[in-house]
Amino acid sequence: MSGVVTGDAVVLGLQPARLPSRALALLIDLVVIWAAYLLISIGLALATASLDEAAAMAISIASFLLVLVGAPIAVETLSHGRSLGKLACGLRVVRDDGGPIRFRHALMRGAMGVVEILMTFGVVACIASLVSERGRRIGDVFAGTLVVRERVASAPNTAVPPPPPWLVGRFTGVDLSAVPDGLWLEIRQYLTRMTQLDPAIGRRLAERLADELVARTGTPPPAGVPAAAFLAGVVAERQARDARRAFGPTYGPTYGPGMGMVPGAFPAASAPADGPAPAPVPPPPLSPPPASPSPSSSSAPAPRTTGFAPPA
Repeated sequence: MSGVVTGDAVVLGLQPARLPSRALALLIDLVVIWAAYLLISIGLALATASLDEAAAMAISIASFLLVLVGAPIAVETLSHGRSLGKLACGLRVVRDDGGPIRFRHALMRGAMGVVEILMTFGVVACIASLVSERGRRIGDVFAGTLVVRERVASAPNTAVPPPPPWLVGRFTGVDLSAVPDGLWLEIRQYLTRMTQLDPAIGRRLAERLADELVARTGTPPPAGVPAAAFLAGVVAERQARDARRAFGPTYGPTYGPGMGMVPGAFPAASAPADGPAPAPVPPPPLSPPPASPSPSSSSAPAPRTTGFAPPA
């Protein structure tokens, strides 16, 4: 499987979709969109038969823009990169760093699709996909997106390890809007491969990435927190924000002991910024076993009670 390989020779774990599967997905989308456009055009023609020619032309242009241009943009935005054709072929549109797309990505893809697909009958899009190493058309290049295959065997050890539990939620107020997608991609690649690197080289790489992240966000890491743990905490915060944006404000990953932590992935920190890490709760003391009855007491018969009190 040929994945997305960066300049550091690290495989991201995404398999770009090639021209045949993308062409089939596009054909399904075009059939559905053009069928809907024809039905809407017939209905509008019957409804606007009494209008003058200028009004009918304005309505037809508006229907063309809304159905053939606006509908694909809305579908990709609401479905997070999966149109009907892509869903049938197992494809999805993602950002260059593997995250879900937003409205601006779908808007750029849809605007360029008018020229690439509708006006040239897909010839420009096919040529661009054949020339591109990762099968991207011009709209993907301008939008910073990539069409990948979802129905592939998951590669081992490609998930970003979660941060230490005491770092979860400490970066909720950090502004991440100025961090470019390329830096996110480098950080994710380092976190997925840091256990395979030499400790000294990995530490220097983590410090360099942490310095770049601090320069973009303006927020230094807490005192005593290793660079690798700081990177994992910020990446977890970004993933939580993307999940809340995609699935609702109440959605978000939670991490804790025993939930996917990689043993020895992060060096032990001296103490968090707000004080020492909470000590583990000791187990409750075992209650003493019940005292066994003495032989004398066990041999003596217990007095019988009948409920009758003799007279005084």
